[in-house]
Amino acid sequence: MTHDHDLVLRPTPAQITAALNPPPGRNGGDLVVETLAGLGATTVFGLPGQHALGMFDALRRSALRYVGLRVENNAGFAADAYGRVTGEAAPLLLSTGPGALMSLAALQEAAAASAPVLGIGSQIPVAGLGGARKGYLHELPDQPASFRDVVKSVHTVRSQSQIPSAIAAAWKSALTAPHGPVWVEIPQDVLLAETSLPVVTAPDATPDDLPPRPELTALAAHLLSHAERPAIIAGGGVVRSDASGKLRLLAERLNAPVVTTFGGKGAFPWNHPLSLQSWLEDRHTTDFLEEADVLLVIGSGLGELSSNYHTFKPRGRVIQIEADLGKLESNHPALGIHADARLALQALLETVEDRPDETARERVRELLTKVAARIDGQNLTLEQQVLSSVRQALPADSPSFWDMTILAYWAWSAFDAQGPNLMHSAQGAGGLGYGFPAALGAAAADPTRPVLAVSGDGGALYSIAELATAKQYDLPVTWLIIDDGGYGILREYMTDAFGEPTATELHRPDYVALAESFGVTGLHTTPETLQEDLTRALNTPGPSVVVLPAVLRMFAPTHLG
Repeated sequence: MTHDHDLVLRPTPAQITAALNPPPGRNGGDLVVETLAGLGATTVFGLPGQHALGMFDALRRSALRYVGLRVENNAGFAADAYGRVTGEAAPLLLSTGPGALMSLAALQEAAAASAPVLGIGSQIPVAGLGGARKGYLHELPDQPASFRDVVKSVHTVRSQSQIPSAIAAAWKSALTAPHGPVWVEIPQDVLLAETSLPVVTAPDATPDDLPPRPELTALAAHLLSHAERPAIIAGGGVVRSDASGKLRLLAERLNAPVVTTFGGKGAFPWNHPLSLQSWLEDRHTTDFLEEADVLLVIGSGLGELSSNYHTFKPRGRVIQIEADLGKLESNHPALGIHADARLALQALLETVEDRPDETARERVRELLTKVAARIDGQNLTLEQQVLSSVRQALPADSPSFWDMTILAYWAWSAFDAQGPNLMHSAQGAGGLGYGFPAALGAAAADPTRPVLAVSGDGGALYSIAELATAKQYDLPVTWLIIDDGGYGILREYMTDAFGEPTATELHRPDYVALAESFGVTGLHTTPETLQEDLTRALNTPGPSVVVLPAVLRMFAPTHLG
């Protein structure tokens, strides 16, 4: 008996000839770029370094497009965004030691947000691997150990023949649900050595499916179909698995109100009559979700932000669909379904019964009215005006990338993303400096539409060097910098907690003059002219910087006391 997996395709005469006569002048780096091209990569991000020169030399012999940033962490953020908006694994080429370690904060964000990033770093020569102190430049006793707690998988290469398989395995890991960053490292001498191996063609790296168990989706469908007050929390897993359409169909069949987490922005239409929008940091929303007799949580671990800082205490039955096994029932007991959101939602749609409910939409309207009244009672007109101006200026199909700044904290709850996979922030890991380099990565993925980055002045200084990148590649990114003279959110936190802030005030440059020194158009704006100025900048080709001097405040929290 012959099984399908026993069949091996016979090489053609042309393939045999090519294998016997590989092009001259190739090295281990060529095996890297050939493997990436064979897997379907078209664009790579990175920063060269001494141990990685073999890879970068090979780039000029390939058709891969290289986008080089000025700081490794920013290159990681750019790759993260490219992976989010395309759904492809974004290659990130880096050097050893300091170069590799500088990417860890970005890779942590990619892991938290399930963004597929394929990090490929160099290593010291093979003779130095294993912890012996040889004294090589950039040497670490165990460089992979620095990545194991951050990425999904680590792959170490020791010979050229291992390169294609190691990269293919990492590619598959990055794109198997839950998506995430992976790390491959290749010694300097392996990259530099001439190779006689055949040109890499098309490695097999098809991601594994993660289907739900049918007995669990059958039970979940029964519970949802017969619930009195069902509700749905949709997280980033819905966006990553491209399951927004299936979510809408399920919500409408069940008449179940839907709230999206901050990572799941746009997973459900903002103005849909069943949309609770994203007001998770609001006690009215928390109470509403607690009152659900069956709560379906899709693609969210119900972590700190999604649970109103762990004040959410569900009283009904929880059904949790989650691709990340470690998040399943990690915060609340549930009917846990380990599965990709798209496949699980499809299974529910095939099984669930239509559930009429005349009250669901009215209860949604009542909740949103309560939320609006709470915000309107706090004298936050400036903040609402600024956020509205940004929304009006940004084209409906343009993505936006938000740093950790007060306006972004507002946007998590109050900004209409106007579609799935259009609003992204660093709220997964919470590191500064994400917005601008991430926007550059998205613009590299699709330069036909303008991209918006939003930062505070503190976060902007983390990535100011990337103005050179924006200009070098003429990327259509408009960078809105809210200049409040320091770390605004920390100033507010410290003032509330201690009566006065410490270490939050910053001397900063004239951002407009600084942008212009890079050859990037810059302008100062006001709350009254922001919409017009931002619209003009977004409609002008190439990069631009818009600076808004303003001190914004957060709405009052509901998880304290």
